[in-house]
Amino acid sequence: MCARSICILVAILFIQGCAQLPPQNASSLYAFDRPKEARLGRTVQPYLRNQSGDSGFYIQNTGRQAFLQRAALIEAAEHSIDAQYYIWNSDVSGTYLARRLLVAADRGVRVRLLLDDINVGGRDTIFAALDQHPNIEISIYNPFAVRSGIGKWLGFITDFQRLNQRMHNKTFVVDGALGIMGGRNIGDEYFDLHPQVNFRDRDVLIAGPIVAGLSANFDAFWNSASSYPINQLEPDAAQGQGLNAQLDQIRLAASDTTGLTGMPPQSATAALEYMAQTLSVLTWAEGELVFDSPVVNSQAETDRPQRSARALHQLVEQADQEILVESAYLILGDDQLDILEQIRERGVRVLALTNSLASNDLTTNHAGYARRRGAMLDNGLELYELRPDAAGCANWIEMPGFCGQGAVGLHAKSAVFDRKTLYIGSFNINLRSIYLNSETVLVIHSPQLAEQLAQDIEAAMVPENSWRVTRDADGQLLWSAGEEQSWTHEPATGFWRRFKSGLFSLLPMEKYL
Repeated sequence: MCARSICILVAILFIQGCAQLPPQNASSLYAFDRPKEARLGRTVQPYLRNQSGDSGFYIQNTGRQAFLQRAALIEAAEHSIDAQYYIWNSDVSGTYLARRLLVAADRGVRVRLLLDDINVGGRDTIFAALDQHPNIEISIYNPFAVRSGIGKWLGFITDFQRLNQRMHNKTFVVDGALGIMGGRNIGDEYFDLHPQVNFRDRDVLIAGPIVAGLSANFDAFWNSASSYPINQLEPDAAQGQGLNAQLDQIRLAASDTTGLTGMPPQSATAALEYMAQTLSVLTWAEGELVFDSPVVNSQAETDRPQRSARALHQLVEQADQEILVESAYLILGDDQLDILEQIRERGVRVLALTNSLASNDLTTNHAGYARRRGAMLDNGLELYELRPDAAGCANWIEMPGFCGQGAVGLHAKSAVFDRKTLYIGSFNINLRSIYLNSETVLVIHSPQLAEQLAQDIEAAMVPENSWRVTRDADGQLLWSAGEEQSWTHEPATGFWRRFKSGLFSLLPMEKYL
């Protein structure tokens, strides 16, 4: 029986190894670049005067803000919507936004949706249906050759080097006038809508010159050799019967707001009025957008830090006094530990907030962090882990009745340098972001925004919100919540979860988490 199973597995792997992606024959397309021809662009235009090349920024600290601003931009769109995401869930928020994209396409807006294949998860048919619309184009980044079943995941064995590199970017641009980038994917847990777990996360709404950079980022990935139109990956689905009927069903439900806690605008007039209120409170400052290459790299190239990591390193080297970090997943390799030791030796204080085992949505990722945690402490890092019952939930999560019943997790990826410069994006401070995934990050030179973000991170580090991790007199790890409470194991977790984390932490796989 065992020999038979092995033979079957070998046969599957052989078939999987023979699977190939189809020839790519997509033509290049580029972003709409005439924002003054759109109402949204004309709404932004008065704020651009006398800015001397600066861009305007609004930090989306709550999920409700992030959802409503995306929804409003869709309603305001006249010419184009370009959306690039690692995850787009088929839940309340993801379904609502997808339906409104179809409504936008019906009124003549060109919609381009670029998704990483790791989370497409059997939705090829519905994407093929949407792609049949003359104004909607959907492409999949770095796709699996086998689209479903066990063969898809066995691809990681036969094509590991390619498939292990993912598009982790999260960008959203409308009419070339306004853009959003940051840490949030599309899904209820990112928008304060999940009944059990919601994330503290962070995005930035952007106006001004940097929006063109967001469009350049999107075009680079859209036109890359690693992006495949969904109709090439699933030609049979595109020819299937009933696609128009599926689109009609989506249209019928397009205005349904069931499950939403904040009512989004559903007309261009209401959307423009909503966005005008936000534009009036933008902070204008100098900034730079950095995005990684969309090229899937060879093994040798994945041993070198990517552009987003090099931009972060440059900011670290320039810091004189303090670096504040908030990163959902925090894993430093030997090179990064050496850098940490060097900057601590010159007197720079480094504080980091990450997930605790109790708040982390991925035990495997926590295990990689736990494997390096002691070394990070020994090299001078002041370390805090978010509590799932953080009192700050009342300020972070705008969902009635959630705090006190649900759990808070950390998904933000941000850093502040000397309270002058901030770094926000999709980049976790871990080895996967440094070497493997593609990321998009924003560097803003604004003491005002830097101080605001620094205070937000510091507030999350107080004992009511996080556990401080140190070593006791015997060198053992100690978790504390002020002077009154301390633990010698990871708090608010059971034996089995700690055992699994400890077991995974024995494996040297930090780069792939």
